[in-house]
Amino acid sequence: MRIYEAVVRVLEDVGVEAAFGGAGEGITGLMMALKRSERIRTVITRNEQAASFMACGYAMYSGKPGFCFASAGPGAFNLFSGLATALAGCYPVLAVSGYADRRFRGWGALNETSGLSGTPDSRTMFAATTKASFVIDDPGEVFDVLEEAVNLAFAGRPGPVHVHVPRDLDDRSVKVRGIRPVRLAVAPVLPDPARVEEIAEVLAQAVAGRRRVVVLAGFGAVLSGAGPEIERLIERFGFPLLTTLDGKGVVSERHPLAAGVFADSGHASAWREFREADVVLCVGNSLGQHATFDYREDLFDGKVLVHVNISEAEFHKAYKPDYTLLSDARPAVAAIAGALERRAGGAPPAEARVRGREVRPIVHLTGKIHPGELAREIGGMLPPRAVLLADSGAHASWLGYHVELRDGQRFRKHDAFGAMAAHVNGAIGVKLAHPDRTVVVGCGDGCYTMGGFELMTAVEHEIPVIWVVFNDHEYKLVKLAQLFEHQETAFVDFQNPDFAAYARACGAEAHTAETIEDFRSAFRTALDSGRPTLIDAHVSRCPAPHYSPSPKGLIAGLTETFESRLHT
Repeated sequence: MRIYEAVVRVLEDVGVEAAFGGAGEGITGLMMALKRSERIRTVITRNEQAASFMACGYAMYSGKPGFCFASAGPGAFNLFSGLATALAGCYPVLAVSGYADRRFRGWGALNETSGLSGTPDSRTMFAATTKASFVIDDPGEVFDVLEEAVNLAFAGRPGPVHVHVPRDLDDRSVKVRGIRPVRLAVAPVLPDPARVEEIAEVLAQAVAGRRRVVVLAGFGAVLSGAGPEIERLIERFGFPLLTTLDGKGVVSERHPLAAGVFADSGHASAWREFREADVVLCVGNSLGQHATFDYREDLFDGKVLVHVNISEAEFHKAYKPDYTLLSDARPAVAAIAGALERRAGGAPPAEARVRGREVRPIVHLTGKIHPGELAREIGGMLPPRAVLLADSGAHASWLGYHVELRDGQRFRKHDAFGAMAAHVNGAIGVKLAHPDRTVVVGCGDGCYTMGGFELMTAVEHEIPVIWVVFNDHEYKLVKLAQLFEHQETAFVDFQNPDFAAYARACGAEAHTAETIEDFRSAFRTALDSGRPTLIDAHVSRCPAPHYSPSPKGLIAGLTETFESRLHT
């Protein structure tokens, strides 16, 4: 057995069903081995960066490993953005890349990245963008190294791992020893019963004392499938549910206890419930920048913070929790709810409702489509269990605010790394992992022009993703930041091609929407077509997403900002 045949054997053992990569001389052996696999579908991308994003998409909700590969040198370096996205977004991704022939180490050979003699140091660079990076130095190590790597990808907080395969190990004369089955066997992270009882007592005392408790759920709660447990907890004890943008849909957003998104671009109803809360039960989120109003120092003043997370590191960031529970979200919430129920005894379920989720009016200032109205139309027409992705940009705020998730639908914005085009490309991986679910990408025109050429990949492989381009010929978030900081703008305007004509040239379905009626018709057609489809929606530049720098509300936030500037 040759080395890449062994690699593919391991991939099949651990459940890899799709491979995304770029063609290259330094990885030909892997391409041949993948060709012969009857269990792995291989997608060759136009750019390896897209392959790494697709691997993230494949791993996003599937619970399966995402896999990407690249040749040595520049091909391998194109994987970095996707691996950093996997690291920030908690995606279990395995990357394999070629590595220059070790016999020529230090001589500056083609694609050499040893770090010697003025060559780049790929080992250091991959180590910086993954949980761990390995080099196979002996063909007898293949099974051991890959088993360690893929189990590490799933251990604790999921993330990416990487393996270098030197080119000389792919020589015909090199045979792999120690052939054996490889197992993916990651121990679950379960809650400490003593900690559970301690937290349950805190919550029980709050309930008995009529103090307000809210649940703040993030992507970790979605990833662990904790929705049913959270729903039972909030219904039994009347706790309002707030979510981060990535926690949207963990429980139907039409639930009477769903207060909306708690973020700087979130809902006033969620801000109000948070302000009035005495105890915050934070489940499966990292309390990131946009969910904490730029790490606002007084955010939890006067509140008890209970933080449940699968990663110990999350307890030592911007906020020090009063109580912590290291655990996967689903067993943690189930355990807390059970312990709290025992303390409640025969008390009837609490009856509480959120006092109306905020629905902001949409004011038309131009004849073009209002981006908020576009977001509402997308949300209203999404089929059950659809996956809606938002790339980096203002459109993510519009979608997060105006789309109400229900019926098992999912929403994912860009992660904290914030790579543009991550979801433009990643959607292809999501669709391959979930062929029975509708996958829609809301993306800015800036994001799409960075990675939209992979539309050809979707057409070639018949992967029916729908891309909705919020087309306004500008970098909206950059423009807003410039206006806020400098009261003027620079270099944020650009020209776009005819996106629909481009898509048709690639062989995809395509529509141009000048009005909301145009979009409604185009989106309905796209949902029915079963083909890769692009909708070029011409949106107004005028509206800005709902935003406040303070959980106290827009007016208070603007006042605080003005006052802070007076004192600087």
